[in-house]
Amino acid sequence: MNFPFYIARRYLVSKKSHNIINIISGISVLGVTVGTMALIIVLSVFNGFEGVVVSLFNAFDPDLKITPVSGKTFRMSDLPEDSISRLPGVVHLTEVIEENALLRYHDRQCIATIKGMGNGYQDYSPLDTMLIEGQFVLERDSSEYAVPGAGIADLLGVDLLDPGSMISVYVPNRHSSFTGLPDESFNTGVIRPSGIFSISAEFDIKYMLTPVSFARNLFGYSEEVTSAEVSLSPQADRKLIQKQVSALAGNKFVVKNRFEQQETLYKIMKSEKWAVFLILAFILFIATFNVIGSLTMLILDKRRDIAVLRSMGASDRLVRRIFLTEGLLISLSGAVAGLVIGATVCWIQQRFGIIKLQGGSGAFIIDAYPVKMEACDFLWVFITVFLIGLAATWYPVRKIARKFSDHKL
Repeated sequence: MNFPFYIARRYLVSKKSHNIINIISGISVLGVTVGTMALIIVLSVFNGFEGVVVSLFNAFDPDLKITPVSGKTFRMSDLPEDSISRLPGVVHLTEVIEENALLRYHDRQCIATIKGMGNGYQDYSPLDTMLIEGQFVLERDSSEYAVPGAGIADLLGVDLLDPGSMISVYVPNRHSSFTGLPDESFNTGVIRPSGIFSISAEFDIKYMLTPVSFARNLFGYSEEVTSAEVSLSPQADRKLIQKQVSALAGNKFVVKNRFEQQETLYKIMKSEKWAVFLILAFILFIATFNVIGSLTMLILDKRRDIAVLRSMGASDRLVRRIFLTEGLLISLSGAVAGLVIGATVCWIQQRFGIIKLQGGSGAFIIDAYPVKMEACDFLWVFITVFLIGLAATWYPVRKIARKFSDHKL
């Protein structure tokens, strides 16, 4: 057995001449344990919320979105539709028109973004799982329907059970100058809502989905679209297909994946997670000052042992390794305990959802705090605790143990 480890282990568990040393050592282990546990729990909760947000955005954002480099619109004939559709992993390519419009329902009105979707969109979109009322239908029996977000439906007071429930849509006429006459200055469309979706406030208050034919007639487009959306199979290699679609589309188009479509949001979430990690790591560093106190008092308590070891031929380096190992044992004991307790708490929350979100039942799409444990978080936390423990151990060993040596350690 490694001699420094053997001695350090005995010092860790044996009773000291002064009981206060045992108490301080216990407090040191407890401080590291609590700090490590807090890091694991907080990072896992951040992962859980990130997973919820990503799943919500994935219900609305396509796997790949093709937009023009310059200008707002392009013709679908400018894209090699057949070549893109034949790529392995591509299951659907749809045309999209997005424009702002004024919505009116009875005596209420609001501004919203009309998102006209091509044929078959509802067959590949997971938005039907986000409906809170009605059905996800855009076209049926030659009739056109709209699916507004919950925020828009609330502002307008949309009632799907009302037989005369029709939403009027107004947009400026691009082909005529302003004359002051509504009939000449605005294009008008009327459409019946079939359902109401709810993803997040950002989407719910902004979008109303319609068939692309309705949007094209409303905005006065012939073949123009604002974007094309590509749906991929779950097993598809998204990075590879993105490169292939970019190559086929050419340098006149930009192909973005889901992360790039919401790049700012994802970067903010990552930044918040690691900012909290650094804050908690700093708190953990403060907690390890107990290790410095514990080692200092242990070295003072073991002065006779140090003298005996030196008389038996132990070098200064060996003595230093003993107490360095002792400090690391304190830190790593707390780290392992914190990881185990943190993982246990996270598992209990995952399984039973004990800690609920405040705000009442139905106020959120989830009832309890989401938790997702990731192996890389455990690794980073362990490495962080190890490095902090090493730094906290080195100081007392370096500065105080030398007092009992004739040679500089």
